[in-house]
Amino acid sequence: MSKRALKKYLATLDKDQLEEQVMDLYERFKDVKTYYNFAFNPNEDKLVEEAKFKISKEYFPLNRRRPKLRRSIAQKLIKNYVTLGVDPLRVSDLMLYTIEIAQIYSRDHVIKQVSFYKSMLVSFEQAIDFIQTHGLYDDFKERIDEILDTVDQQEWINREAFERVLMFKYKE
Repeated sequence: MSKRALKKYLATLDKDQLEEQVMDLYERFKDVKTYYNFAFNPNEDKLVEEAKFKISKEYFPLNRRRPKLRRSIAQKLIKNYVTLGVDPLRVSDLMLYTIEIAQIYSRDHVIKQVSFYKSMLVSFEQAIDFIQTHGLYDDFKERIDEILDTVDQQEWINREAFERVLMFKYKE
């Protein structure tokens, strides 16, 4: 159904029918419920803290399970928060946290999967793009520099690529 057809259909409904449809959507679809919960109670700090907890559990599970190290969990949360319209400062914080928690894990664990390093590079590039797009580089310069220092200290296999990302985006 096109947007135009939807508008035409909605125009035929009275207020009670519209309310009934919105309530039905709210009950059926988690995304709709999340949107309305955020729209009427935008507790962004709580959302970001919950996301950080979920991301940290990927690297440091609370029980004795093996860490899963899934970048996709963080990416899904970040994408959802961008869609909801969470403050770019908080989204940027979450993007950098994702890399920082992975670095904390890799400090004490040998990671042999090349895919881990590639995915962290992609996360870094996406964070830099997002930060640049929203003009927040000065707010996060120290953390970005710390990430780069840690990549060097831990001798990540793609450390030069991390530096190139930053040099390409911010030619000084």
